[in-house]
Amino acid sequence: MLAPLAQAHLPEGIRARHILHVNGLRMHILEAGEAGRPLLLLLHGFPELAYSWRNIMLPLAERGYHVVAPDQRGYGRTEGPVPVYDEDLTPYRPLGYVRDALALVAALGHTEVACVIGHDFGAPVAGNAALTRPDVFRSVVMMSAPYGGPRAWPLGEQPAPEGLAGLASPELHAALARLDPPRRHYQWFYSMREADADMHHAPQGLHAFLRAYYHHKSADWAANKPHPLAAFTAEALAVMPTYYIMPAGIGMAETVAAEMPDAASIAANTWLPEAALAVYAEEYGRTGFQGGLQSYRCTTSGQAAAEMRLFAGRGIAVPACFIAGASDWGIHQKPGEFELMQGQTSQGGGCRDLRGCHLVPGAGHWVQQEQAGQVVELIRDFLHQLSSR
Repeated sequence: MLAPLAQAHLPEGIRARHILHVNGLRMHILEAGEAGRPLLLLLHGFPELAYSWRNIMLPLAERGYHVVAPDQRGYGRTEGPVPVYDEDLTPYRPLGYVRDALALVAALGHTEVACVIGHDFGAPVAGNAALTRPDVFRSVVMMSAPYGGPRAWPLGEQPAPEGLAGLASPELHAALARLDPPRRHYQWFYSMREADADMHHAPQGLHAFLRAYYHHKSADWAANKPHPLAAFTAEALAVMPTYYIMPAGIGMAETVAAEMPDAASIAANTWLPEAALAVYAEEYGRTGFQGGLQSYRCTTSGQAAAEMRLFAGRGIAVPACFIAGASDWGIHQKPGEFELMQGQTSQGGGCRDLRGCHLVPGAGHWVQQEQAGQVVELIRDFLHQLSSR
């Protein structure tokens, strides 16, 4: 069995340990603050880890919270069934991750979570938790990935079967392939059998691959100047950077290699120094990426949307907050989702009690790492607003 993450990798005051029998997992967590205090649950994204929250855990704990960040199913030092491409994807569907979160909360001795906070892939996990169990998850902060809510059912008798929509649509995938030059969406690549090996065994080496990937999606890459997209079409999506809409025929390792920062830029990086990047490289070098890729396969196959259809017409009722980097294209990668989250469309809103929507200057996709101080202040303000009420 794996030992917890070495204390030498963590800021003083953050503890690492495993918890047994968490919905079939031996779950690895980082925590700060006293266990008897209100719980904040921090859910990481891809390709990240509980370690991604290292810079904001202590400041939040000092506010009077028990702050817990797990390695989610399939990631890091959390142990369970070994992820393989041909396995049943049911545990990686949206409600599977919510079950993991509920089981962890109970195993920690809590009956509710003062706030569930998610980034990237962790944002919809947090949103789905707040949507489906508002009695447990009493408020939510989502980062980088807007939450538009489950897809609505079309009204009235339909003349034809309903097709898959959004990123699950085969028509969208085919339309991207017809562009000149041909393109493909990164989530379709992540759903392919070869995706794990492409990144795990990147020709440039895993450490260099991760450096280029994190750089390309950060505010350090000067060309990240996101804006709303007109429609969910191949032509509209094609204006996004190559880490979202890739050249067809090459993998993610080759795609980001073209944007590898130079030695001076790497040395000047304060939010992800080489020692911190080495932690990611060590963890993903041991596990590979398949555990994280399974959730993308649920999206492109339509399984995720089908499961959440049970909650069609519902929005998150508990108080919510959204935080993203001002240089993050993730805000707009699903055209209309950012507006739908805020209730700016005729379809209602993904969040019915949105208390704040913040785009942080100087941050790209990795907002809680790139601008940790600003993120802490925004979360503190949100929590203070709730406690003062």
